[in-house]
Amino acid sequence: MAVAVSRDLTVQVLEDVNAVKLADRQQALKAAIQKGEPKSLGVSQVMLGLMVMSYSIPLHCIPQTTEVVNLGVPWWSGLVFITAGVVALILDKKCSLKILQLCLMVSALSLVVSVVAVIIYSVDMNKHPEVPCTIDSHAHSCSEQHYVSKLSKGLKSSLLLFTLAQLVISSIICFLLFRQRRNFGLYTSLTDATQRDSYAVITPPTAPDN
Repeated sequence: MAVAVSRDLTVQVLEDVNAVKLADRQQALKAAIQKGEPKSLGVSQVMLGLMVMSYSIPLHCIPQTTEVVNLGVPWWSGLVFITAGVVALILDKKCSLKILQLCLMVSALSLVVSVVAVIIYSVDMNKHPEVPCTIDSHAHSCSEQHYVSKLSKGLKSSLLLFTLAQLVISSIICFLLFRQRRNFGLYTSLTDATQRDSYAVITPPTAPDN
C-alpha cells in the first residue's frame, strides 16, 4: 500500500503495483498446481497404500514366511504411501510454500520407498519361486506346498504392481512440484518486496521560494 500526501495535506491511498502482482502470481501458482490434479493423485496414493496393506494380510496367515513378511515391507511402505497422499490432498486445499516443500519431501521419500520395496519384492519372488505341482497318489491333487507358494506368489505380484503404480505417481508429483518450486521462490521474493514497500510515503516536491 502506497500513501501520497498532497500540498493541502490530503492523504491519498494509491494502489500498490507489487500487491497486485503478488495476488496475481499467487493465483497463477495455485492454478498451476491444481492443474496437476494433486487431489486425484493424492486419493490414488491413499488407495494404493490401503490396498498394499490389505493385500499383505493373507501373507501372515500362510505357513510360508519370506523376507517380505519378516521385514514388514507392505506395512511401512503402505503407511508412507498414505502419508504422501494425505499431504497431496492438503496441498490441493491450502497452497503455500511450506506445504509445497513438505509435499515434495514426502513424495521424494515415497519414491525412494517404492524403489526399495520393488527391489525387495523382486528378490523375494526370485528367491522363493512357485513350487511345481506334484500329484499326491492318495489325494489325487497337487501338494499343499504348491498351493501355498502359488498364493504367495500371486499376492506378492499384486503388491509389486501396486508399488510400481505408486512409483509412477510419486515421480509425477515430484516432477510437478519441483517445477513449481522455482515459481514459489519468485513469489516469496515478491512478498518481501511488498512488505518493504507497504509503508512507503510519497510526498510531492516543494515549490521554490520567490
